[in-house]
Amino acid sequence: SSDLHAQGVALAARIHGIKAVVCMAANATPSKVEATRAYGAEVVLHGSIWDEANEKAKELVAERGYTYIHPFDDLQLINGQGTVGLEIVRDWPDVDIVIVPIGGGGLISGVAMAVKSFNPKIRVIGVESSGAPGMKKSVEAGRVVTLDRVDCIIDGLRVKRVGETTHKIVSQFVDEIVTLPDEQIFDAVVWTMHYAKVVPEGAAASPVGALLQNLIKAPRNSRVVTVLSGGNVNLEQLRGLRWN
Repeated sequence: SSDLHAQGVALAARIHGIKAVVCMAANATPSKVEATRAYGAEVVLHGSIWDEANEKAKELVAERGYTYIHPFDDLQLINGQGTVGLEIVRDWPDVDIVIVPIGGGGLISGVAMAVKSFNPKIRVIGVESSGAPGMKKSVEAGRVVTLDRVDCIIDGLRVKRVGETTHKIVSQFVDEIVTLPDEQIFDAVVWTMHYAKVVPEGAAASPVGALLQNLIKAPRNSRVVTVLSGGNVNLEQLRGLRWN
């Protein structure tokens, strides 16, 4: 994992006195690596995308007998992430549209099931990088598709193959998936910082980017929620970013 899942596993393991080993891509955002280590986990850096780090994790499981925890294709994890959806409908019962970033699909799976169980008419829209549209391609194909290549530098969205479980849930509960290039997502990071006074990481800003690029078709005065899924930002990478 390269995201908040890694930190959650590290913290839970520390609380329970269990050793945690987390595999991340070698180019993961430094702040995510540092935070995971700070919670007490051993971090193994391997490969350039999540899928390669995941293969390393499976190797370590086979070699050392560790317990493997998938960062998104796990029903218990998906149920936990669904509490975000419960918070949304509790705080704003009249919401019309919920927009969620998609990496492997765990977050949007949980959110979609939660909000649809409250009100099936709520539209749930996913956002992917156009350089890593694994879920969109998989939903269109009716099966999980492994991308030939990933042209995305946002680690929370940089997934070559989404989960079997998340694909099934997204196919059933998510109304639409849109994509946009990384450059427009980075514009959304800066826009959110400037106007909302919040510092989101790239993946988290993708729903805002979809709105800014008019990719979300919604009636006037629709009540819209964007899920800002994390704030693990490498501040050095923010230098030179400008919103136009």
